[in-house]
Amino acid sequence: MPTSDQSAPMPARNTASEVLFTEKLWPTIWIWVVVVGLSSAGILMFAPISAAAGIIAALVLLAVMTTLLVVTTPTITVTRDSLRVGRATIDRKFVGTAEAFKKGEATAERGTRLNGLAYMCFRGWIDAVVKIEITDPADRTPYWLVSSRRPDELVAALGGN
Repeated sequence: MPTSDQSAPMPARNTASEVLFTEKLWPTIWIWVVVVGLSSAGILMFAPISAAAGIIAALVLLAVMTTLLVVTTPTITVTRDSLRVGRATIDRKFVGTAEAFKKGEATAERGTRLNGLAYMCFRGWIDAVVKIEITDPADRTPYWLVSSRRPDELVAALGGN
């Protein structure tokens, strides 16, 4: 039986994979209100058949839309050696400057200033965006444009550029 002064060895900590920033781009409360409203339309569509069919249809629609929203909600993760936005990942050595845009400037970045080759991961319910320059010479993508509720923190995690 081990004595109390014996301790288990501490696992080595990998600082390269230490998470510097993470954010899940969850839908706002208004999106969930719309989901409930749309799913309740199932009652109207199937009520002529039976009230039970309408309620079942509404519950199925609610489950499907909720599942789709949860599964498709992207996550932004910044570590010392990588940046991951949704399904896309890039080494930090290929990440250049990052700049936050809010309100009208964010609208312009998503619209008239948008480069068609840019990687885009933005959500309509989040106003601010962060433009992240990509410096990989083998990648035609000039930058990533990413929605964020905490754009200044994301820019700071990427190096404060």
